Amino acid sequence: MRKLQKAAIIEDMQSKMARSQIGILTDFTGLKVEDLTRLRRQLQEADGELKVVKNTLMERAVAGDSHMAPLQAHFTGPNALTLAYQDPVAVAKILVKFAQEKPQFKIKAGVLGGQLLDAQAIDALSKLPAREVLMAQLLGVLKGVPTALVTVLSGVIRNLLNVLVAIKDQKEPQAEEPQAEEKEPQADEKEPQADPETPEAGETVGDA
Repeated sequence: MRKLQKAAIIEDMQSKMARSQIGILTDFTGLKVEDLTRLRRQLQEADGELKVVKNTLMERAVAGDSHMAPLQAHFTGPNALTLAYQDPVAVAKILVKFAQEKPQFKIKAGVLGGQLLDAQAIDALSKLPAREVLMAQLLGVLKGVPTALVTVLSGVIRNLLNVLVAIKDQKEPQAEEPQAEEKEPQADEKEPQADPETPEAGETVGDA
């Protein structure tokens, strides 16, 4: 293979690994071509891709700050690297199921978020709900939040109104009592005074 071809393969792998959510390394020794073709088709439907590249080129592709660098220790023997560009769980499910059907297909290791995963961890990942199910569950939780929040706020506002009404009812009788006391002297002031020209009892007109 010429130098330019190797450089192109390395650059292509680096670009695809940078876009991937997870990388899973497998050993396909003893696998028939038609089986490998079927697996590739299944992975493409899940927005994944299986790449068969020489270990020397893979080592150069993950050199530096690549998040796939933890896989470097497993670049021995015939390797196929599966990349998932959208849903790591969906791709893990496909690989685990395929390995169960074809025991010669071995899952060696993987990298998710820069963390190295062994075969057992990838198997556990495959048992998680699919991305669509997780999104539906999340939407269900978020949908319940506004209703619960409105219920709580309504209860707080209702309790506050009840307290304000109770305070108002307590103050109203107290406010009426002073008003009643203030009206009494006004009533006394309006009582008719004795007319100086009106004779008092026991007097007759003309006695003065």
